[in-house]
Amino acid sequence: MLSALLASLVCATAAVAPQRVAHASEVIELIPDERAGWSPSAMFSFARPGYYEDRKLRIETTPPGAKLDLFYVRASFQKRYEKAVAPVTVLLPKRAYAGKRDSVTIRAALDGYRIETVHVPVRGERDEVVIDLQPLANTLAAVSHTYFAGRAGLTFLTRVPAQVRVQTGDDGFTVVLGQTAGDAAASAMLDSVRNPFVEHVVSNQLGEDLLLQVKLADGHDAKQLGIRSRESQDTARGLHRYTIDMAPGGPASVERARGALGRIGAGDVGGCAATFDEALRRKLDRAELSRALTPRGEFTDPYLRAALKRLGEISGGAIRMEDGSSYRPGVPIELTAAATQAASAKGFLALLRAWARELEEPRYRTEALRSLVAPELAPDDFQRALGAAEAAEQSCRGA
Repeated sequence: MLSALLASLVCATAAVAPQRVAHASEVIELIPDERAGWSPSAMFSFARPGYYEDRKLRIETTPPGAKLDLFYVRASFQKRYEKAVAPVTVLLPKRAYAGKRDSVTIRAALDGYRIETVHVPVRGERDEVVIDLQPLANTLAAVSHTYFAGRAGLTFLTRVPAQVRVQTGDDGFTVVLGQTAGDAAASAMLDSVRNPFVEHVVSNQLGEDLLLQVKLADGHDAKQLGIRSRESQDTARGLHRYTIDMAPGGPASVERARGALGRIGAGDVGGCAATFDEALRRKLDRAELSRALTPRGEFTDPYLRAALKRLGEISGGAIRMEDGSSYRPGVPIELTAAATQAASAKGFLALLRAWARELEEPRYRTEALRSLVAPELAPDDFQRALGAAEAAEQSCRGA
């Protein structure tokens, strides 16, 4: 009976006791080849506890796994250098054999965290160091990819302005966001970037810097892309925007887009196409849709304005909104007012779909439409919304 009671108490205690996670630790020797020179203080070292004992320094980081640079410094001169991964146990010379100016400099680096440096006197009493790594203040919060009519843009949205460097190469270019941490959702978005002249984008965290490597498709050169960069603010969300525009098509692409827009008629926005328009608007986040269609300094702004004007021309001379209001496309001030609320324009999403079909190759039509109405939405999520809207259209047609 008593043994059963004790056993139950032991089990209960084990259930609530905090568990300390143990990590395998490597051992590194950081002992200079020569001892420090003799000094008068050495005469009394025998009376100091621990001065002739083996000297060990345990180093941990939170989170664990940081890369460590270990420097043994004597009188401002480096005597030994080793690399390790935390946690690690460092073997040092006995205190009696070290000089009073001997120290160990520990530099800890972990991707996505600030680099931290700690100095430990070899003669000191400190036998354990725990370095708390702080996350980088800046984060790549979102990525926007736009492609339409032979032009493309990559926008990186960060919490604070980033230190940006662009390095061009033979087969692409690299964007370096200094002191910026990556984000899983943003990285996934970068992995999905595709257009006729960008093959893929890869993100790599290198210490405090985020490297975004853009690989161009065969036949394209970074020098021929007409790469331009610009910065702006997303005041509504408190984010900083850094955009790289690519325009290899030139004026010919603009003329081709105008011709495709002129071929769009009333049948592309009315009837069951209107059902598609309403269904897609319901599936998309309204704030994101409004942000995408409202003029904001992107290369797509003049295209969207032209499309809105065309919508009014083929809809009986009026751009009709969901709230019942309407605007005349031929009056510039009214067209501008309509552009500020384009997300509510009836038939606008259907017209943009028709334009993408007229203008783009089949494999890029969905990406072109996504670029216009939801540039920050992951392609898979947009494909599901588009599929639901097309299913509603097919149901309307009785198919």
